[in-house]
Amino acid sequence: MENHLTHEASAFINFRNYNFRDPRSHGYRWVDIKHLRIPAEPAEAHELLAALISHEQFRDDYAGGGVLPEGSRHGPYWLRLVTLGAYETVSREESASILWGWVNHFEDVPAKLGADLQQEAFDRLSGADHIYYLSDLGDEAIHDWGRVHEHFHEFVLIDRTAGRITLLVAADD
Repeated sequence: MENHLTHEASAFINFRNYNFRDPRSHGYRWVDIKHLRIPAEPAEAHELLAALISHEQFRDDYAGGGVLPEGSRHGPYWLRLVTLGAYETVSREESASILWGWVNHFEDVPAKLGADLQQEAFDRLSGADHIYYLSDLGDEAIHDWGRVHEHFHEFVLIDRTAGRITLLVAADD
């Protein structure tokens, strides 16, 4: 099914573009969002997740290198160790709680950042039919320089109404 997922668009929200009172609160924090069109033929949610994991857009270390079609890293992890079993199904409420907890880690976010996050991330969470959350894979899965990410949260959103699967990563480095 990998060949049937088509990368449509991406969005990147960099916290450095907003004004905070506490300088620790923005550092190198960001949300990266990749949208892929899902095929018209019916597919189970786990099949779509497997297709995403094998897609070249998934080969991103989220450390400035971008997508590397032959890459061996995904975020802080070795790509080969990111499997279907590494994801858990979470509710809309639980996913929003995890993400808001990370967003407001230091202090409440400025209104403009909150509005951008609402539009690009939280509205998509609330519209998803199915949400997967990447579990902490443990020390053995972290690649040679993967600890550059202090926090790494990954959600996979399946929205059949929009015909889209979205990879949403929120991290600090």
